[in-house]
Amino acid sequence: MVTEEEIERISKLMRIEIDDHKEYVEKVKTMIGYFDILDSAGVESEEISMPEISILNLRQDKYIPFNDKLIEKLNHYKGTYVRAPKMSS
Repeated sequence: MVTEEEIERISKLMRIEIDDHKEYVEKVKTMIGYFDILDSAGVESEEISMPEISILNLRQDKYIPFNDKLIEKLNHYKGTYVRAPKMSS
């Protein structure tokens, strides 16, 4: 289902530093298993009710310029990306 090579490829695409890719194969398999459970829940026939809101009741969009570099305002800024906390089990 999920291979170490796929984990390595995805982590490189997302610019996530992972020392041991094997460690995450089981975690990803477990997550995919949960998605399979959700897919089999059979909620296609459920009706989702949302209140209708008139377009006149919505707020006006306003352009507010932001002159600073947003990425430099983040705590874990490194180069051109933000470092996230390590995943734990």
